[in-house]
Amino acid sequence: MAAFEYEALGPNGRAQRGVLEGDTARQVRAALRERGLVPVRVEALHGERAAGAAGAGGLRLRRGLPASQLALITRQFATLLAAGLTIEQALNALIEQSESPRARQVLAGVRTGVLSGQSLATAMGAFPAVFPELYRTLIRAGESSGRLDTVMQSLADYTEERQALRQKITLAMVYPALVSLVAVAVVLGLLTYVVPQVVRVFESTDQTLPWLTRALIGTSDFLRATGLWWLLAFAVLLVLGQRLLRQPAWRWRFDVFLLRLPIAGRIIRGLNAARLASTLAILVGGGVPLLTALQAATGVITSLPMRQAVEEAERQVREGGSLHRALKRSGQFPPMMVHLIGSGEASGQLAPLLNRAAEQQSRELEGWVSTLTTLLEPIMILTMGGVVLVIVLAILMPIFEMNQLVK
Repeated sequence: MAAFEYEALGPNGRAQRGVLEGDTARQVRAALRERGLVPVRVEALHGERAAGAAGAGGLRLRRGLPASQLALITRQFATLLAAGLTIEQALNALIEQSESPRARQVLAGVRTGVLSGQSLATAMGAFPAVFPELYRTLIRAGESSGRLDTVMQSLADYTEERQALRQKITLAMVYPALVSLVAVAVVLGLLTYVVPQVVRVFESTDQTLPWLTRALIGTSDFLRATGLWWLLAFAVLLVLGQRLLRQPAWRWRFDVFLLRLPIAGRIIRGLNAARLASTLAILVGGGVPLLTALQAATGVITSLPMRQAVEEAERQVREGGSLHRALKRSGQFPPMMVHLIGSGEASGQLAPLLNRAAEQQSRELEGWVSTLTTLLEPIMILTMGGVVLVIVLAILMPIFEMNQLVK
């Protein structure tokens, strides 16, 4: 059976779009008529077209599934295979129980490829935005070794661990970002709306305002006169920065700068090291050769200097060198991770020690993120309090002087 995208008219005359499976387009049209629909268009879905069909609007999208949804599908797939279901039966079950129209369309496209004689990895290759190269490489290794159910369990653990780590880092940074946004909004509101209203009280007096008040009034006038220009300049710089970062040379300089930062550099280095170790652990543990695993793991590194170090390590391993010496020579990866990899190569237990290195890096990364957020919270509160205190003092000082003159 193949997947077909259809457009039909309902009893009320409204257009309906979706995906149905059938042997032929004629069979799908007959199924639509049995539902009381009038088929207008029925087309077979192949490859990325199936992934791009939107159930409501008929749009062609070129994006993947959310990481949380991919992790859930992988876990369900692994559970079904472990229960003894065939690949086709597991895909059928996933299609039926999936609540996301896009996920059902993707799984229907994979099922179509499997039924046409393709391997599961090849069928998933038609949806590169949904199933990355690392994912497909491990699936291919599981199919070749006959241990697809075991490999899927490991892959499910891997996707869930990556998703959990991503959520921890995201949630840890939400509070500082929210506090910073509120603080900037409050200060700008005071300077652009509150201060001008208070200044009117002092305009009718002939007293000389304190220097702090004059500085505050000047800052307020400057922001009111040039605020829109500052917003426009910020937007232009943001767009320009995004375009520059798309160029490898500028992206390289930016990544080098980030790695040199005291705390942020440690977090970025630890995050990429944890990704590399966990990826290599699951690939090597799944029976993938080390060179193939290094090629697939390169894609999970976001920092260009660290990615180049992995590519250079792959070249040295291909020439007969050891992985831990290549990573140590680059100087881009934590020493503890390098030592664990060296122990794994010496003892023949590379996969377990890679997994231990990934766990160690994840714990260290969580510690650094926790330390960073712990430091940022009081710093932001004190900074916000100091700015508000300066504004309040600048407003109250002229009032105090007026009271003293009255007395």
